[in-house]
Amino acid sequence: MTTLALTGSPLWYASRVGGTLALILLTATVVLGIASGGRTEPRRIGRFEVGLLHRNLSLLTVVFLLVHVVTAVLDPFVRLSWTVSVIPFGASYRPLWLGLGTVALDLLLAVLVTSALRRRIGVRRWKAVHWLAYAAWPFALFHSAGTGTDTRLPLQLWFFAACLVAVVGAVWWRLAQAGPGRLAGRLVAAVTALAVPVLLAGFLAAGPLQPGWAQRAAVTTVLLGGGR
Repeated sequence: MTTLALTGSPLWYASRVGGTLALILLTATVVLGIASGGRTEPRRIGRFEVGLLHRNLSLLTVVFLLVHVVTAVLDPFVRLSWTVSVIPFGASYRPLWLGLGTVALDLLLAVLVTSALRRRIGVRRWKAVHWLAYAAWPFALFHSAGTGTDTRLPLQLWFFAACLVAVVGAVWWRLAQAGPGRLAGRLVAAVTALAVPVLLAGFLAAGPLQPGWAQRAAVTTVLLGGGR
């Protein structure tokens, strides 16, 4: 039986909780965005209510993501600078995996800013940037798997599996409901829905689930030129 000793600082636990809640909310936001964007009309709730829920989930995602970032920077163990929270792959601690989280944050901030300027930039440009929210999800997922110290725990693995099932299931449901046309877009969505679980499973098997992952993850610091 695997046990987890409570040896971290309160800031470390706050960062982990904030990151986990942010990933849960981001997954729910992506699922709702995928499911509600098709041709099928919701039966028991109007599209306005769905849009409002989607917006509120998005805002909550950013709030908990900021909690995750701020507590991680303030935690003295990792010693991160504020710069690496917005500029990816510059940290001295696991720069690749932290960088993926920074990319996810930057993408979500771009969506948030353009949503506030929606009337000025136009709906077409806003929709183009809005697609970045979907791209942020796999970056956040791999960031959590690569950086988290509890990735090997069964509960954490089930959590990743639940996120994958939710998003991939929503994609396939959307594809099943889609009408004719936009074959290229549907093909890209289908390939992506298949690729992300395969890549994550392969990464977990070859990386975090293997002994000595923490040391090997730190080697990317040298490869990226981010530290000693």
